[in-house]
Amino acid sequence: MTSASLAVLTGLIAWTLALLVLMEVLRSRLVLLGRVASNAFTPDNANLSPFMQRLARAHANCLEGLPIFGGLLVVAIVGGRSGVTDPLAWWLLAARIAQSSIHLASTRVWAVNARFTAFAVQMAIAVYWTVLLLRG
Repeated sequence: MTSASLAVLTGLIAWTLALLVLMEVLRSRLVLLGRVASNAFTPDNANLSPFMQRLARAHANCLEGLPIFGGLLVVAIVGGRSGVTDPLAWWLLAARIAQSSIHLASTRVWAVNARFTAFAVQMAIAVYWTVLLLRG
């Protein structure tokens, strides 16, 4: 990898993929054990355990954020301005992984507050990058 921004962009994609793979492994297990018919899954896993529902939402959160956070990284990389995003890139990825991990762990008030804090960090970094990238 030539820059932190490129590595983190790959990391954001890899984390999103890892959540998807986990969900599909767990779904496959349910089908193979005969607990759920292969055509009975809903996109939000509403008919499955609370953990599976949180996993679906955590994965959806990653998909929702990827165009914004990943897009800013792409703009910086393609524009030769990864110097703008490199210093905070790893913090963005850490906050994304923390948000998803907390989401998977609990929906208690402390967890929701911690999850929001991790998301707020990502938003603050994205706003900061946007301002710097628009300044040219």
